[in-house]
Amino acid sequence: MVKKPHVERQEAFFIMKKILFLTHTGNFTTFTGNESVMSAIAIIPARYGSTRFPGKPLIHIGDKTMIRRVYENTRSVKALDDVIVATDDERIKKEVLSFGGKAVMTSLHHQSGTERCAEAVSGLDPKPDIVINVQGDVPFVASDHIQKILNCFQDSNTQIATVIKLITDAGKLISPHIVKVVFNRKMQAIYFSRTPIPYVRDVNSEIWHSTFNFYEHIGLYGYSSEVLAAIAKLPQGTLERAESLEQLRWLENGYTIRLAETTFENISIDTPEDLSQVMVKLTHG
Repeated sequence: MVKKPHVERQEAFFIMKKILFLTHTGNFTTFTGNESVMSAIAIIPARYGSTRFPGKPLIHIGDKTMIRRVYENTRSVKALDDVIVATDDERIKKEVLSFGGKAVMTSLHHQSGTERCAEAVSGLDPKPDIVINVQGDVPFVASDHIQKILNCFQDSNTQIATVIKLITDAGKLISPHIVKVVFNRKMQAIYFSRTPIPYVRDVNSEIWHSTFNFYEHIGLYGYSSEVLAAIAKLPQGTLERAESLEQLRWLENGYTIRLAETTFENISIDTPEDLSQVMVKLTHG
């Protein structure tokens, strides 16, 4: 099949853009011409002053700090052109630089990781096509999660992407700490909630999880650079204030969130108790 001239010109444009981006990031030698022509980086927002666990990016999990584990696991995804930690504390930046990672300083006043990612990307030239937001408290982030988000952007209409997992445990279903999501036939999110959604009528709630497919949200995101810059400027909406879920701000403003299903768990460390549980798992396998 002969390609139309405008298709060939478009492909050439994206390939040149990819080459320029890889040259800028220092990864030019990894480009073979067979990869996706879209550039993609991961930003790891990491702040020091967590309310529930101050300084947690610098805690040690075994022989490595948490931020190092997050960085190295993220960097193992070959489809990513670069990985950068966006932090508000020189101690975190120093730690990242000590193991050969990349880090940039960002404002102390950001209200979310999305805002911190947006600031980090605003200082890049050229801008990547895709930005993956990897939370700084997921030391064992699964490469599957990142790759599935990247795959969503094979559809040029994707604005924001994230991953979901089937809930098989009744405790998770009722926990307000586990965010649930419902979606349409196009795998686009309709709503996220801390309560079980949907309500299963005429069925005992204790067995809901075995009579309907409920899904939990895994909190990694991908965005196009343009969408990231736009959503970082949006004000809070009523839905976000009610549920304390930032992604509802985006839905409320008409953005679409593409979903990809995974079978891999996501382990985040929000409190010292979470750390203790992780250490027990590491010790006893």
